[in-house]
Amino acid sequence: MPSVTRVVLAEDEVLLREGLVGVLTRFGFAVDAAVGSAPELLDAVRTHRPDLLVTDIRMPPQHRDDGLRAAVTLRAERPDLAVVVLSQHVQSGYAAALLDSGDGNRVGYLLKDRVADVAEFAETLRRVAAGGTAVDPDVVRHLLRRPRDPLAALSRREREVLGLVAEGHSNTAIASRLHVTEAAVGKHVGNILAKLGLPPDEDTNRRVLAVLAYLRAES
Repeated sequence: MPSVTRVVLAEDEVLLREGLVGVLTRFGFAVDAAVGSAPELLDAVRTHRPDLLVTDIRMPPQHRDDGLRAAVTLRAERPDLAVVVLSQHVQSGYAAALLDSGDGNRVGYLLKDRVADVAEFAETLRRVAAGGTAVDPDVVRHLLRRPRDPLAALSRREREVLGLVAEGHSNTAIASRLHVTEAAVGKHVGNILAKLGLPPDEDTNRRVLAVLAYLRAES
């Protein structure tokens, strides 16, 4: 029988917090603690040592990026801690800070609107807890549309593939979405990495991190 993923949840809005607890429980997660502030978040993770932390970015006491900063602190202490942060708006800088934490794997950045599709949300949490990376599609689009686009050398199809890679999809999943062969996707990925001056790598998470690191360096 597969082990249950243990979660600490941090969200200051009581109704949303209780709703998320219900969703997590319904989909087979074990919620060790559900808290409403960054200090409580730090204490809960250090006490319970969960597999996964799900936290809002803006948390008390300062109601700024307290949740994110707590998550980054915890990732420095435990690089193997899986973290998914939830945000009300697209903030690519927050995504970059999270991706820079720990070993760069087991991280996710999602907009709160995505929680409406609870099955997809649960699947994303499982993917991150298993070692994957998930970046919200709106964040990816924001990165790809910035001025002085470092991806100008990429074709339209390569940009499309890159966006799906950054969201955490495998070559097989991308091929299915685009109705092309997996070999064609592999060729596109190879071309993307070559045009960006990045070494080919079969690990999807490292490809995502390499591409986002390149985008941050060029901003």
